[in-house]
Amino acid sequence: MPVVDVDPDELRDLTGHSEKDDDELKTDLFNLGLEFEGETEDGEFQLEFAPDRLDRLSVEGVARSLRYHYGDDRGVYVPSTNDPEWTIEVDEDVPEGRPFVTGAVVRGVNLDDDALDSLIQLQEKLHATMGRKRAKGAIGIHDLTMLKGEAATGDGHGSKSIRYTGVDPHGDRFVPLDSDEAMTPGDVLDKHPTGETYADLVRDLDRYPAIYDDIGLFSFPPVINGTRTEVSTDSRDLFIEMTGTDQWTIDHMCNIVCYALDARGATVERVQVEYPERDIYADSDRTAPGVTLDRPDFSVSSKTVTHDRIETLLGIDLDPEEVVDCAERAGLDATATEVDGDTAYEVGIPPYRVDVLHPLDVIDDVGRAYGFNRLEPRYPDVATVGGRHERSLLEDAARDTLVGLGFEDLLNFHMINAEENFERMRLAPDDDVLGATDPVTIREPYSEDYTMLRTWALPSLLMVLENNTHRAYPQDLAEIGFAAEVDESENTKVAERRSVAAVLARHDASYEDAKARLQSIARAFGADLETPRTDHPSFIPGRAAKVVLDGDSVGVIGELHPEVLVEHDLELPVAAFEFDLAGLE
Repeated sequence: MPVVDVDPDELRDLTGHSEKDDDELKTDLFNLGLEFEGETEDGEFQLEFAPDRLDRLSVEGVARSLRYHYGDDRGVYVPSTNDPEWTIEVDEDVPEGRPFVTGAVVRGVNLDDDALDSLIQLQEKLHATMGRKRAKGAIGIHDLTMLKGEAATGDGHGSKSIRYTGVDPHGDRFVPLDSDEAMTPGDVLDKHPTGETYADLVRDLDRYPAIYDDIGLFSFPPVINGTRTEVSTDSRDLFIEMTGTDQWTIDHMCNIVCYALDARGATVERVQVEYPERDIYADSDRTAPGVTLDRPDFSVSSKTVTHDRIETLLGIDLDPEEVVDCAERAGLDATATEVDGDTAYEVGIPPYRVDVLHPLDVIDDVGRAYGFNRLEPRYPDVATVGGRHERSLLEDAARDTLVGLGFEDLLNFHMINAEENFERMRLAPDDDVLGATDPVTIREPYSEDYTMLRTWALPSLLMVLENNTHRAYPQDLAEIGFAAEVDESENTKVAERRSVAAVLARHDASYEDAKARLQSIARAFGADLETPRTDHPSFIPGRAAKVVLDGDSVGVIGELHPEVLVEHDLELPVAAFEFDLAGLE
């Protein structure tokens, strides 16, 4: 979860509620879903955010949400924009790995120290989240007065232009931020600390992304900007450019930044983006070869949700007027209509909201505006009383047994990435062993750390051991957790299971130690255990076996391979086992 530092005094100024003390602000923020994690040395609130509400990654976004919460603002707000004066011309030789660009001009912004710090923090947090550490989207903010643009060559109305193109790694020079030396882009990657950090994003490209004005190279996205256009507290007019791997992502990142600056009293001016003759969008119904885009895109999207569904999910009775009121206090627009005899709402979504993907997201906003703490629990209108599922009882019994054997019980994320799940475990998806299967991947992941559902649980335990190398040994860890794989025979196309995994990390850890504990588990559940020899890439050859319970092969046990240990910075042996919980039924 991202944590953002927010100055409570700025929050009071931007909301217009100077009467709110710190405790009241913390309560109001909690009601919005923002958890207070502590304070900085300067007295700023450290707030933990749900990763979907990226519009709240700045004090301006938090203040906007509070003003809606207090009822001071209502409905969708769209900033007015001036006609474009600048054009971003996209050349044919822009690197294929980073073909998209967007931008905006912001005029009349008052950048005092607090505002500049907030803008920098917003830029960094957007890079880390939506931009996936700049791999999917990167933001460049420049002092507009330092740019010199030639006349635009396209059909747009802009009278000045900059050019997004490709540059030879050892071609034109510029002075990057935090440096006094003119460097080529290749030099930046080799010599500059920021260049070294983000070198992997562009190193394999034949030509690097570059942005030029009439004077020369001033931005090397996604790595670093030049000192010539550096923004300071004296800057009043800004040029914002964003490059990335898809247009939707950078357009919405741009919207979030523009709304934050609009809250500071700035005026947003549109920029035209002129693409060459190629497709802009991947979707077949939105292909547009050689188009001119007007940016930022402040268009309002919409979702339709029925009154009955709102009441059913929230468990309360609402008048249509109350639903519209709650939607407007959540920063949405809502218009009630009749659809097949039921009241439905056409709900407008503001341009900075990237999280509203489904009508359920609208209902969540309505419920939060109504006040989840006002909802009263009630028994369901059914003739039965709920109870524990047999699978849940089995899981608890297995967990108690593991704890009784000295294991520390863990609860890890169900999501992981392919490198952790396969590569670092010496595994490939097409190996015919436990953990090697077709994974369930996320089409549009928010983070490169979580791109798929794990196919087995041992990689998660190894990640914990890797993070615990500073702690004392022995470390005996266990988890009963979720694992999944693609299975076309299932209705959902996904096969899910609960997996029992355990590791013994100690100087004398051996196959025999792991089997002794596995035998105790099998005996506790009256299961017959067999361990015929097997080969598994994650384990030492000759020191691994199948886990066979009551005649069914359900897992693997053994001593982890030295390459796996080295990969996880472990300097002592680790014995481990994993098997399907259903084997104990």
